[in-house]
Amino acid sequence: MASRILGRHQATHAAKAPESDEDSWIEVAGLQKVYRPRRSEPTHALSDIDFTIRRGEFVSIVGPSGCGKTTLLKILAGLIPKTEGTVRVANRDVTGPLPEVGMVFQAATLLPWRTILQNVMVPVQVQRLNVREYRTRAEELLRMVGLETFADKYPHELSGGMQQRAGICRALVHNPAVLLMDEPFGALDAMTREYMNVELLRIWRESGQTIVFVTHSISEAVFLSDRVIVLSPRPGRIAEIVDIDLGRPRDLGMVSSDAAGVHVKRIREHFSAIGAIE
Repeated sequence: MASRILGRHQATHAAKAPESDEDSWIEVAGLQKVYRPRRSEPTHALSDIDFTIRRGEFVSIVGPSGCGKTTLLKILAGLIPKTEGTVRVANRDVTGPLPEVGMVFQAATLLPWRTILQNVMVPVQVQRLNVREYRTRAEELLRMVGLETFADKYPHELSGGMQQRAGICRALVHNPAVLLMDEPFGALDAMTREYMNVELLRIWRESGQTIVFVTHSISEAVFLSDRVIVLSPRPGRIAEIVDIDLGRPRDLGMVSSDAAGVHVKRIREHFSAIGAIE
């Protein structure tokens, strides 16, 4: 990957993760997830999921509603348990939340009574890290996303896009090896969403994180990703993993290019077959 401005800082401040094969930074094998509510029938959410993700890769997950995209992300984050299979991140079995993993949700979920800087520092306090040391990193992150002058503002004083940028900073502040993103731009207007796509690629390039990104937008997945994992209807299975060979860096002009259109058409065919185009 190109320049990693925060990557240099990361070597000093990140909690050391065990050494892992670059080709299997995230490993998922034989993953099954069945929800078993007490008073209703079980729901088979995911079945026979197998994939690996390389360190520093940007991978998106797309699929019809209810196919288990968010469930898969929550399992990777250690927020819910798997039913069967193997899930490993940075050479660790995922049995609960890991310090190597940060997550950005559909809404920024900033605490309204805290300033933006204080919100970014929440993971530092939860993990009882060195506040002085990580405050410097938090300020660097806010500067990187253009929010340095809003550090003392409160969430209601920021636009939706600015709040999401703050949410990304919060997820990155403790130097996770992996950033999981669950439709983070779904509630934004089209222009803001396009801006955030470009901004996210810049953050990814400069921070060196591995990103797993869930989206309902096929064109967004193609624009952002190195590969796109296409899930089938529930129970979610991998229908195809599509390599996106568009080259980098990318700009918004690429979204409407013929090269991107080829990939969008290929992915959309999976949904057209089941009448579930998103």
